[in-house]
Amino acid sequence: MYEVYVAESFEAAHRLVGDFGPATRLHGHTYRVEVIVRGETLKDDGTLYDLGELGQNVKNLAAELHYRNLDEIEGLAGRNTTAEAVADFIWERLAPPLRKENLSALTVRVWENPNAWAAREDGLSREAGS
Repeated sequence: MYEVYVAESFEAAHRLVGDFGPATRLHGHTYRVEVIVRGETLKDDGTLYDLGELGQNVKNLAAELHYRNLDEIEGLAGRNTTAEAVADFIWERLAPPLRKENLSALTVRVWENPNAWAAREDGLSREAGS
């Protein structure tokens, strides 16, 4: 199994709904997003996937979230913006073009601070995107 990894950061605010103590008040994080794509075989050029393209896609998505209130972002509004929900949102945004490649899985890990993260990992079967 081969892997390609990129990371990016963004600053954003949110508030949680439910029994989350002080986190129910509006607060912010310096989020770190780590993205890993996996696959069984390399292309003829010796790469799994274009690292520059993946990095640019993650950078563009992080820029859309930078200095925003996550509770107001289309696709997150109306959800409890937990780290799990943010990881799911990013996964769903990155997955469609990756399904066209010879890749088996995508992992998105979202760090809210240096000691806490949540992730979504799922397969990239072409049928799932059809």
